Parts: sequence; structure tokens; C-alpha cells
Amino acid sequence: MAAVSSDTVSAGEARGRLPPERRLLILGGPKSGKTSSANTILGEEVFDAGTETTHSNVGQKEIFGRRVTVVDTPPWVIPSDAEDDTEADDNGNTGAESESLPRPPPSLDSEGPCMGAILCPPGPHAILLVVSVSQPFTDTERRAAEEQLGALGGGTWRYSMVLFTAVDKLQKGVFIEEHIANTGEALQWLVERCGSRYHAFDNSWKDTEDNTQVPELMEKVEEMITDNQGWYFEVNELILLEEEQARRALEEERMRMEEHARQREQMIGGPPRELRLLLLGWKGVGKSSVGNAILGRRFFESGQETDLCLRRQALVSGRRVTIVDTPGWDWFSVRRTPKRIRQESQRGAALLRPGPHTLLLVLPVVSSLTARKRRTLLAHIETLFGDTACLHTMVLFSCGDWLGRTPIEEHILRGGRELQRLLEYCGNYYHVLDSKTPGKDRSISNLLDRIEEMIRENGDKAFLPVQTEWLSEESSYSSDNTEPEDDCRGCQLQ
Repeated sequence: MAAVSSDTVSAGEARGRLPPERRLLILGGPKSGKTSSANTILGEEVFDAGTETTHSNVGQKEIFGRRVTVVDTPPWVIPSDAEDDTEADDNGNTGAESESLPRPPPSLDSEGPCMGAILCPPGPHAILLVVSVSQPFTDTERRAAEEQLGALGGGTWRYSMVLFTAVDKLQKGVFIEEHIANTGEALQWLVERCGSRYHAFDNSWKDTEDNTQVPELMEKVEEMITDNQGWYFEVNELILLEEEQARRALEEERMRMEEHARQREQMIGGPPRELRLLLLGWKGVGKSSVGNAILGRRFFESGQETDLCLRRQALVSGRRVTIVDTPGWDWFSVRRTPKRIRQESQRGAALLRPGPHTLLLVLPVVSSLTARKRRTLLAHIETLFGDTACLHTMVLFSCGDWLGRTPIEEHILRGGRELQRLLEYCGNYYHVLDSKTPGKDRSISNLLDRIEEMIRENGDKAFLPVQTEWLSEESSYSSDNTEPEDDCRGCQLQ
């Protein structure tokens, strides 16, 4: 952190006959009213308050004889509670694993506050921490604010002020001081940490003629600048360098994805390629939801146990994708998986004649993987599909929304040696999918690209050939109105 006096800057501005400048950096949590507050300060709709801010944006206007620069930033990430990180007991039932879902961990690659500070060079005079009085402010939110300022470096609190929004939601006759006193220690700590500097906004007043909110805020900002002897906050150069490197990495990834999409559009004009996928895994891991997400429609009935194999097909990203959903296996033993269920898994592969390109092993990111669970998964695969099945198996992580923006690679490292051994068995082919946004996630296209990469890697063994024993008796177990011997091209394209 560098605290720099703005006297020399003002002198330079005076020589250029420019009005003195005040730079405000706005930080806050989700739905705190940051963007609306930035518009209120500038007196016009500079920022889009109707959508969530994903990148830092700058607005500037001359206000009361000063050139005011306002930087709106993405909302800070609410950290998960420590008690949510406790792993489930290995001997507990699977229902507990699926029902006690942890909170998404904080993102490690989201745009931090440093980018906002970069956009108001040489640094902000005031850092406004926006807190809505209509939302609870607990110790979790307090830690989020502390982490956000900590990302800027040391010495930030002397430049910080709490900006309360939605004060029109307070009960009649209740003032902001009473709200601070009654809300709890977390909010009191934040106000005290900011040197008891705070201000209250009602953003619905911004168009009224008697609106004194902004003049009063700017007076408090001037008082803080005076207390800081005219200095402003400047981010440490090493932190700026790290932030710039992260920004460049994100930009390179964005450009790579755009180029990939352009190439994909050029290829879609030809005949659709065919991909045959078999969904496998434990009971209750979300196989049906994953199938719906890939196909972009609700073909499979999710939320209830699958008893019979079901085959569906659709055009997805220029490919003809055929998926068979199968009943789930027992979590801890092959012998405890009923024979009928094991036969259904094999018949599911037979429905993808001449054979499935990929066995998608669905694994929830919220489930811990023990040695016993890993051995049971591999025993199911090898018993049902043979020793070469590993060449065609990919781990598909479901419930990906619980990762937040945390990279899946970090989740794998945290998952321990057993998870890493499972991925090694699959040739390190894996993908993560958020099944709550079917058909809208670009990760679907990335998943199909990854499958095609596996197919190319397998060369002349592009798919797992159907075995005679998979076409055994009791074909009535299959629910597709199609005999296993029928070719996949007989499926109705939906």
C-alpha cells in the first residue's frame, strides 16, 4: 500500500485548468445496491443496474465543481462457513450426502477489487463499502468485507466508509444509528473499522429536487480526505502485477473460446456427427439431470429413482447425441447392486449399438470419495464392461454449481488421493457440469469436445463394442420401445 498526497496532483490539475478530482471505489456484496448507488452519485444512469456487475466499470461527471470518478465493481464473494466444510462420515447413508449440500466455496479466479483500483488512477480517495439495510449482515458478510479490503493490501481502512442503501426499508421512525446498534456486532465492527464513517442512501430519491444525499456524502468524503492529509490510496505494485497477469490469462481464455466457437460454427454446416453416451454411477447422483442438461431438454425424469434404461437423442452443438440413462448402483458393493440393475447397465450399452463412445461416470462434487467407494465404482465398470472399459470412461462431475467459480482442478486436489486415482484410471478424462442450467452452459460444448478428444485418442478403438452377453434374455427391462439389436440410427431425433 502507498498513501500519496493529492496536493501535487491538484497543483498539476490547476495548471491544466481542470477541476479538482475525487475518485471513489465502490465495493459491496450481491444485491447490496452498489450499481444504483454509483448512478445516484453521478446523477444519471451510467451503469446498468438491471444486471449483475461482472467487470469493473468507470463513470465520471463534474459534480459541485469537482470531477468525480466512480468505479463500480463486481460483488464480493461470500465465504463458506467453517462448519460447512466438514466432510460426511464415510459410513453415513447416501441421502445425507445429497441433502446436506455445502455452500459454494469462494472463487479464486473472479475479478478482485484491485482491478477497480486500477481503473481510477493513481488511486481512490475513498472506498465505499455498500451494505443494504434490507439484508442481514452476519459474521460471514463481515469476513467477506475484510477479505475484499485485504486483497487491496494494507492501510485500506483509513480510506473506507460504509454506505448504507435501501434505508427506505427501515421501519418508520427508525434511524440508521438505531439500525447499526440493533443489527449486531458484525455490522458494528465494520462501522468502527471504518473509523465510524458512514452514510445512508435511499436510491429511490435520486431524481427528486430536494435530494441532499449526494452533497452530504461528498462532504463526508472531503472530511475523510482532510483527515488523511489529502492522501489517496494506491495499490501495491506487486499486487497490481498479479492482478494484471490474472486479467491477461482471463482475456486469453476468452479469446481462445471465441476462436473455438468460430471454428465450431464453420463445422456445423456439414452433416451431424454421432456421439453415443452411456450414463453410469451410484444411485441418486443426478444422472438423469445430467442427461437433460446435455440434450438441452427434459427427456429423463429427474428427482426419482431410475428403474429401466431409457434412450433419447437430440442435436447438440452440431452433433447427433444419443444418451442412455441407467439405474444407479450401490455405493459400497457390487454384490449389493441387484442382478437386474447390473443387467440393465449392460443393456443400456447394447442400446447404443455398435457400442458407446463414452461411459460417463457421474460423480457429485459434493460427495467425498473413499477407497471403498472408488474400488466399488471400478468393480462395477470392469465386471459389467470388461478390462478395456477404462479407455472409454470419463468422470463427469455433477452439482458443479456448488463449486462457485473455483477451478475443478483445485477441487480435485482437495478431493484427496482416491479421487486422483479414479481419474488416473480414466486417463485423466473428466469434466464438470452444472445441471441446473440445461442447454445454456457452454460447458456442454466443451464436454462434447472432450469426448471427441477421447475418441481420437482411442484410434481404431473409438467405441466400446457391444458384447453378445449384453443382449441376453428379459429384454423387457429396457424402456425405449426399441429392441437392443436395433441400430441407434433408428432412434427418433427430437
